[in-house]
Amino acid sequence: MVSIEGRFTNASDLKVGIVVARFNDLVTSKLLNGCLDCLKRHGIDTCESSSQLDIAWVPGSLELPLVAQSLARTGRYEVLITLGAVIRGDTPHFDVVINESSKGISSVSRETGIPIIFGVLTTDNMQQALERAGVKSNLGWTYALEALEMGSLMKELN
Repeated sequence: MVSIEGRFTNASDLKVGIVVARFNDLVTSKLLNGCLDCLKRHGIDTCESSSQLDIAWVPGSLELPLVAQSLARTGRYEVLITLGAVIRGDTPHFDVVINESSKGISSVSRETGIPIIFGVLTTDNMQQALERAGVKSNLGWTYALEALEMGSLMKELN
């Protein structure tokens, strides 16, 4: 029996792209900070001149799949992370945005063969979103760990 797993130890050769939604940037910027902290602590160069990491900003979560697709098609990245925050309001807009965003991101991942981490918070209110992007529990860190594992795993499989 062969057991194949991704690793977290040293990601110094991994190329990562991050796509971040500006809408609800109070939340998404905190997710990005958590994500960058994790990547840095696992050996990825996160300075502005890094050749390992690129960050693309989009208006909102609905635009995440298109830009993730463009990045994936360049062949420069072994893994992508999408970050967004969709907070429920009084209209069905929440459902449309999150459904289309999630379907689009998973479709791009399957189409291109590049793992794309779905880091889009879906919460009922701003308080819940801030708790998930906060100091005690920042899901940005978790999304980065998932990216490290999937990037490593895909290298093992290929």
